[in-house]
Amino acid sequence: MKIAFIGLGNMGAPMARNLIKAGHALNLFDLNQTVLKELAELGGTISDSPRDASNGAELVITMLPAAAHVRSVWLNEDGVLAGIGKGVPAVDCSTIDPQTIRDVAAAAAKQGVAVADAPVSGGTGGAQAGTLTFMVGANPELFATLQPVLAQMGRNIVHCGDVGTGQIAKICNNLLLGISMVGVSEAMALGDALGIDTQVLAGIINSSTGRCWSSDTYNPWPGVIETAPSSRGYTGGFGADLMLKDLGLATEAARQAKQPVILGAVAQQLYQSMSQRGEGGKDFSAIINSYRKPK
Repeated sequence: MKIAFIGLGNMGAPMARNLIKAGHALNLFDLNQTVLKELAELGGTISDSPRDASNGAELVITMLPAAAHVRSVWLNEDGVLAGIGKGVPAVDCSTIDPQTIRDVAAAAAKQGVAVADAPVSGGTGGAQAGTLTFMVGANPELFATLQPVLAQMGRNIVHCGDVGTGQIAKICNNLLLGISMVGVSEAMALGDALGIDTQVLAGIINSSTGRCWSSDTYNPWPGVIETAPSSRGYTGGFGADLMLKDLGLATEAARQAKQPVILGAVAQQLYQSMSQRGEGGKDFSAIINSYRKPK
């Protein structure tokens, strides 16, 4: 299949690489010339603009940093909608607010193009391994079309509902993740301050009612989980600034819906403080350093 893939960052590049390995012909666009050349060496074709990449494509995929980039790439004069053919399926895999993708989908529908949203979970490791989870907002027909291609980049392809519901699932999940990591950090730091061995405390939590992914798989206390970023200096995971972005999306969506997210707002402020201290590039589990006493 001839696929336009636009947005080749830390997630997009390995996703595109997996599609090339699967035998697809990719038209590629990104501002990073280095990654474009690397993927071109694998068989991809470099395009001059999103419009150029989309022209003649049988499927368009975008993976971009923020809502402003999505609007620009899709709606500008040299954007996707200026080049995509009528009836060509399309999907945006960025993590953005639900309204932006609904606006893009509405604009695309006027041209006879159906757009889905399919934000991902699984991080850069999942992108490289092809084990991502895709949360897809699309009509049933478009979902059926996209599923085989998404399955070449991910392991779990979940149909959430109509366009925009993928984003809803993603921001609600990450809202809870941010909150749970703060909770585990508070508990681990309190236990340490009171004098219990943190390995013992983690073992109790992980066999009791406090158990969650933030405690048993991604524990923020160094040395508890050998494979967690906390055991390698909080590197190589999900950056705190990315968590801050997702919490911002959740709190803004909640504001629009007039739905309280009290703990989410507190978590957002904690990660904002972390970012202001210059720690936004660390894994988000480094939020525990806001609670640990200097030794």
